[in-house]
Amino acid sequence: MTTVTPWWKALKLRKEILSASGQIDDVQMSLFRAVHATGADRPPYADADYYGEITHPTERLIDLLTEIAVRIGGEDGYLKARAVTRLDQGMGGGKSHACIGAYHLATNPEALLSTELGQRVIERAATKMGRPLAGDLGRPHVVVLPCDNMTPGAPVPELDGPATNLYERFLWRLFSKDYTLFERYQPFWSDKHKIADAIRAVNRPTLIIVDEVLDYIGNGLDGANKLAAQDMAFLRALLDVVNDVPHVAMLVVMIASDTDKTALSAAAQARRDDLNSLLERNGMPTTVTGVGDFADILRRRLFDAEPAREVLSATAALYESVLTDKAWTKQVWDPIGANWRRSWPKEVATCYPFHPMLMSLAKEEWSKVTGFQRVRSTIRIFAATVYALQRRGRAGEWVPALIGPGDLPLSDSTVREALLGSGLVEDDRTIANYRSLAEIEVVNHDGSAGAARRQDLERPTSTWSKANPRAAERAATFIFLASIVGTLRPGRGRGASAPEVKAATSIPGTSYTITDADSVVDEMVNPSRGMSALDITPGQGNNKPARYFLSTRLTHRMLVNNIRRTITEAERDQVIAAFAKKLASSGPFRDLKFVSADPPRSPADVLATAGLDSAHSSRLIVLDPAQYSLRNGMEKPTLEALTVAMGLGQGAQQFPVQWASSAIYAVVNTQQRGIARGLAVEYLARQKALQAPEIQSDDELKATGTKELADAKTQLEKALKRAYQHVAYLAQPDPDGERYLDQLTFDKDNFTALDGMLVWKGLAARDKVFDAGQFSAKALLHNLRDHDYGKTLSDTRAAFYSAPRLPLLYGGDRDLQQAIYDAVSQGLISIVDGAGTEVAVTAPGQVNLSSTGLRLARPQPKTCSSCEQPTHEGRCSPSGSDAVQVGTPHEAGVPKPRKEETRGIGSGSNSTAMPAKDQQIAFSFTNNLLANSDRADEFAALFRAFYMALDERQISYLQGTIQLVIQAEAAEQIQQHLEGLGITATLKSI
Repeated sequence: MTTVTPWWKALKLRKEILSASGQIDDVQMSLFRAVHATGADRPPYADADYYGEITHPTERLIDLLTEIAVRIGGEDGYLKARAVTRLDQGMGGGKSHACIGAYHLATNPEALLSTELGQRVIERAATKMGRPLAGDLGRPHVVVLPCDNMTPGAPVPELDGPATNLYERFLWRLFSKDYTLFERYQPFWSDKHKIADAIRAVNRPTLIIVDEVLDYIGNGLDGANKLAAQDMAFLRALLDVVNDVPHVAMLVVMIASDTDKTALSAAAQARRDDLNSLLERNGMPTTVTGVGDFADILRRRLFDAEPAREVLSATAALYESVLTDKAWTKQVWDPIGANWRRSWPKEVATCYPFHPMLMSLAKEEWSKVTGFQRVRSTIRIFAATVYALQRRGRAGEWVPALIGPGDLPLSDSTVREALLGSGLVEDDRTIANYRSLAEIEVVNHDGSAGAARRQDLERPTSTWSKANPRAAERAATFIFLASIVGTLRPGRGRGASAPEVKAATSIPGTSYTITDADSVVDEMVNPSRGMSALDITPGQGNNKPARYFLSTRLTHRMLVNNIRRTITEAERDQVIAAFAKKLASSGPFRDLKFVSADPPRSPADVLATAGLDSAHSSRLIVLDPAQYSLRNGMEKPTLEALTVAMGLGQGAQQFPVQWASSAIYAVVNTQQRGIARGLAVEYLARQKALQAPEIQSDDELKATGTKELADAKTQLEKALKRAYQHVAYLAQPDPDGERYLDQLTFDKDNFTALDGMLVWKGLAARDKVFDAGQFSAKALLHNLRDHDYGKTLSDTRAAFYSAPRLPLLYGGDRDLQQAIYDAVSQGLISIVDGAGTEVAVTAPGQVNLSSTGLRLARPQPKTCSSCEQPTHEGRCSPSGSDAVQVGTPHEAGVPKPRKEETRGIGSGSNSTAMPAKDQQIAFSFTNNLLANSDRADEFAALFRAFYMALDERQISYLQGTIQLVIQAEAAEQIQQHLEGLGITATLKSI
């Protein structure tokens, strides 16, 4: 340790952190302040030089600024960059930081392009355009609309002049307060041509920055009907115009709907959906930071210089012995999956002065908690930590060589409050509870008390006590961190595992052994001497070590709230997929399939390789909501995937699909999916809460949890059924027309695409399928075309599954066999063999639909059984000559019996009875049944006969109107049956 320069000497904190005693105030950058603040209120980052100095050039930020630079300053190469970019990252993700960078790029390009960030932009722009970027970018003009600092209908005269609506505020800034130009274009708030002319009138490249637009168009516009219409019309026009005017770029900040929890009115939600669709159509969504940028952003933001390479390598070398120690490896490093050990020197160089284990905790766990603002919260916590630890080092106290997950000094109020106020804990009562636990169980404000701290202070001197004087405090601090994340850590489980706690106590070198770590942890978790609020889950062998959790004795609601924020999107989507599989029913469809999401692959690729093209099978295919949805401006990938799956793709997306006509797809609605996702999180939170020991050991909480879980399950099932309201299928209503992708949407709440029977009924109304009993011999002939005669039975069967002009059959092959049999029996069609010889049909089940030798043919002419001539009237002569005697006429329609054996169909008599003739019945009636019970019985008999005719499939067509005066209970039952038939009934009370 004495040969290595400690980090608190090797690195110098930025002066703004030192002057604020570790409380970094300007982490949350403000575009409004950077543009408009003056005097003492003007932040340091309002200077392009300082901004470039504190900004780590992440790949995404470089890409964003390069696109803007090329678009506004790339001369004739401007088309190589996108015009509209949307920043949709969640809170604390660096959106305002990026907007300020874009502002500096356009207003002071020489200053920004001279920084490290600017040089990277210059290099990438030259690569993109094939030539250097102009240093002044053509002297761009910048229009900044900081919507989070603008109130609809309440302009600020100093900034907005005479403007009132958003368009006028845009013009006032566009024309730099030129009143003449402002008046010229003022009336044309929705005229795309005039807006384009106004932008061109500046005669300079133009950058438009619209920050936090939802703050303006959301609830802020409620009640301002005229203003809302004008502002939304202007935004629609502007988003289209920007793409058409050369050297104009637009940067819009609006958090994605899935991550923005802002409560909006119905009107505000509609405006957000409208703008969201426009941004998806006209712009490219992007982010400017990722979890992989954490360490670099932190170091650039906290320290004013990079550490020396020799310091990095020497510090990494300090840990080699403990990281390779066999006992530590077996009992600690391997169980916790310490992947950072594999490239230790590189990880140290990346994370320094923070331990890779701490950085991993921030990236993989903290960043997934909903309320945690990834960049902003992490900077605050780590700034307070390095400041407090640097003060310790300068005071001659012990400071770790690398700041690990147990080294956040909870005795420092700034560190503690930065943690509790970071969003890792949202509930105020829980924050207060953990604030007390930090002082009582870990360490108090002056480092003199706390259960864990006392163990360190009272520990007898040992060989390692000076090298690791805060071992128990470090262990307790990590348990505290693992506990405040929530009852269940994402991907880890509840609380901290024993190997993780031991890892948090480790130091460089092997003077502190694994046996020492065991002793420290055992003392700390001892029920009588250790942390009293510790909830311990005993271990079960090497694969399930003991776990430790600081319990605050939460109510069930608080417990659910804490767990809710730890649920990952993957967990949420998994439970939705599981429920969708369980709720789906095939109905008349022969097969039910579920296509699971595969996020790394495109939706089209997933469907194309899912093995959905099954022969001779009607299939209801349920698509995973995690990857597929329709409507709300987010349906393009799904439509492309369905187009490919139905064989309608073009070029490289054209795949051979034979049986697309018999594949019906159930797809969720995007907006309804959002509701289902929220309820899935609620269900998971209650499910996990019910499993928590606090609930299982308390009968009252257990009863509450069980009831709420059942209610949450019911709500989720109901919402998921409602979400599946779209049905997609291959259609060709005109046999001579083109095939296309068609959709059926269920608008009623009790209809769902997960119910195969309801889907079938809906498709029957669209003539995509035949309902039960509808496919008769006449229906078969109606759907056959001239070219269908002469086809084999196998080809005919295949056509009903592959040709979209032919509806699908309710009973599948059985319905087709029956229809063919009935048609042959009635003389409407014939089945012939390869030689053209008619064969007999003896039973529906013997119609061999897989036959490639038997074919459908038009009915063959009937012949006289005596003279073998075409059917005629009169009597044949006894000798069988052509002479006809008057007397017994031939029976028309009776074919001559064949002497040959039948082939491929069955055996039996070839004679068939005269086909029955259909008759049309029409009748009307009006009767008062209140005082005539006999007449009621007679009508009951009539309708019973009517029912029997329907049940025996003797009725082929229905048309009529019936008016009844009926008791209310019976009316409700009849209405349900009518809805099942797709018939709308009119009910009124009398």
